[in-house]
Amino acid sequence: MPGTRLIVDKVLDKQFPALKSMVMCFEDAIRAEEVAVAEENVLKQLERMARALDKGTINENDIPLIFLRVRNVEQFSSFAEQLSRDQAHIISGFVFPKFSSDNAIDYLNQLRWLNQRLDTRLYGMPILEGKAIVYRETRTEELNNLREAMVPYKSLILNIRVGGTDFSSFFGVRRAINASIYDILPVRDALSDILNYFNRIEEGYTVSGAVWEYFLAYKQDDLSHLLEQNLNRSLLTLQPILNDAIDGLLREVLLDKTNGFVGKTVIHPSHLKYVNAMQSVTLEEYEDAQQILSVGDGVIKSEQNNKMNEANPHRNWARRVLSRAQAYGVIENESEFVQLFIESSADKPLPLPIH
Repeated sequence: MPGTRLIVDKVLDKQFPALKSMVMCFEDAIRAEEVAVAEENVLKQLERMARALDKGTINENDIPLIFLRVRNVEQFSSFAEQLSRDQAHIISGFVFPKFSSDNAIDYLNQLRWLNQRLDTRLYGMPILEGKAIVYRETRTEELNNLREAMVPYKSLILNIRVGGTDFSSFFGVRRAINASIYDILPVRDALSDILNYFNRIEEGYTVSGAVWEYFLAYKQDDLSHLLEQNLNRSLLTLQPILNDAIDGLLREVLLDKTNGFVGKTVIHPSHLKYVNAMQSVTLEEYEDAQQILSVGDGVIKSEQNNKMNEANPHRNWARRVLSRAQAYGVIENESEFVQLFIESSADKPLPLPIH
């Protein structure tokens, strides 16, 4: 959301219980001449939240994880000088746009310095979205350089994000509402290589999915009719579910999860309940993961008697499933995704119990 936007009152009034993290932007969401106004606006809002926290009118769980997307290294350095320890306590970190081998060390050094100055723990979320990554002839060298540059700062990198919109812009294309980012071939290739470098088990990073840019008028939809539907089957067969914008979002989230992305950048409140709910783990996945990790090696028939669980090759998958279960919870089956949509629509936090 633009850094010029006033969000503090909605946070203090707890208007969006499903909002668990947000980014206030000093970059593409505002014009260059608005940066100073946006910085002042953000600092004032952080100060108000800090005072409310100090007075006990809200607690830390009422405040989403707040990240600030800086404009460039110079603006990040300038803003960091203005940030107080109380204000820093409200935020969780910074988003680094156009993150490349040319600026990676500068961004990460500045982040480390800020943590030392304020004696705090702020994280970085680089966005991989530049020409050197999406263009085939420079991609391998750039990804190698980035991986090497990030190693000393690995504990400060909370999440690696990808710029599907920026990648598309270099080819003058844009995915349609009934397509996914994976249908744009040069973008798909770049995303694939990013996962290859940073989503390997030994690398230990979390990579989140590209933004979905379509939304319709924000309203509370009646979702009860979806309870009778097999959501995954409808998504895979392109059967209409709710509307083109949400159907497309859900299909892309399924593809994100299949490929190893965790989470997704969201640009509209109407997307929150869908993206949050779709991260949860089904009981069948959870039982398979537990079974795989409970044996040394060999092949076992799954609890559902419908698949082969092979201990060694499936072990990494199982560990990731259990990690996701700890964060997002376990649901009985895929039909409960819809139940989570409905419960979140009632302005309640998503209940994701672990069985």
